[in-house]
Amino acid sequence: MKFHVGRYGGLIVVLLVVAALGALKLARAGVGAAAPEITTTTWLNSEPKNLAGLRGKVALVEFWTFGCYNCQNVEPYVKQWHQKFGSQGLVIIGVHSPEFGHERVLRNVQEYIRSHEIRYAVAIDNDFVIWKRYQNRYWPAMYLIDKQGVIRYERFGEGGYRETEQQIQALLTKHPGV
Repeated sequence: MKFHVGRYGGLIVVLLVVAALGALKLARAGVGAAAPEITTTTWLNSEPKNLAGLRGKVALVEFWTFGCYNCQNVEPYVKQWHQKFGSQGLVIIGVHSPEFGHERVLRNVQEYIRSHEIRYAVAIDNDFVIWKRYQNRYWPAMYLIDKQGVIRYERFGEGGYRETEQQIQALLTKHPGV
């Protein structure tokens, strides 16, 4: 049996594919969307966290890996924000998503965290489950989540430290119902 799509059949197929890709793009976790859950079996520096437990707090979720040069350059700022704003309600969760094999080894991550004096929670995401939920594509990447669990700011790569800190301060000063 031969299937004939007609004069405009090919165009219709192309339009359907474009529409489907557009719908996928709209479903991406991003500014204004509810933050995806952060679940993993291995947490360092913390008991397991979840977004429900963070209601009323501002969360900074940072995707990083210890061998990434750019992540290392962002690290001092993230540590500073943890120290400066932690008592005001900022919770930082570093999501360690490895790029290379040696970064998948838990003892290597633990040693890096110890030697670099990282004190905030670190979720180990060796299987990229959290990475995929956020549809993340970059190291480093930061997602700032408001007190209601909505992503309010994204930052990819280095730089923008002043703007990121201003966003943190603005979200911390907003009341929970705002």
